[in-house]
Amino acid sequence: SNNNPYASFGATLARDEEQNLWSTPHDVTHTEADDDRVLYNMIVVRNQLDKDSEEWQKLNYDIYTLRQTRKEVRSRWKHILEDLGFQKEADSLLSVTKLSIISDSQNMSKARDILLKLSEETNIFPTSWELSERYLFVVDRLIALDAADEFFKMASAVYPKRLSGDRLDEAPRALQS
Repeated sequence: SNNNPYASFGATLARDEEQNLWSTPHDVTHTEADDDRVLYNMIVVRNQLDKDSEEWQKLNYDIYTLRQTRKEVRSRWKHILEDLGFQKEADSLLSVTKLSIISDSQNMSKARDILLKLSEETNIFPTSWELSERYLFVVDRLIALDAADEFFKMASAVYPKRLSGDRLDEAPRALQS
């Protein structure tokens, strides 16, 4: 009976915040991957707790930390893409939505191999990072552009594998061409 088109605006914003499954609120590029569900479940549990409780504060910190780690990983990928000459295309190459598809099913195993190799032989992902399906789509796009091998070489140079005691934020920030 309410004809106000803005009546549910606040509720929509609250739902968007709860469904923040990637790195920032209202990020339309999120997918419903396993790592997204972990973050979503953390948000749901946190929202059921009293804000003054220690558990709420811990979960809030964990959610913030996970989002920051995701931002850092995305930033690393973007940095390499830009160094490879994809300055204008970097954001679109990294954009993965529920509608994203693998460009060629024959590339799937190669994309998985490259992603695994990036995880094992570079420090583009933090040590505790579980491989995200999101980056499988990105690697697939790089294969289609015939840039996957160059991406791996650049990632190896910019983010070489370090000893386990090294910190995430100690990675080199730029590679001189």
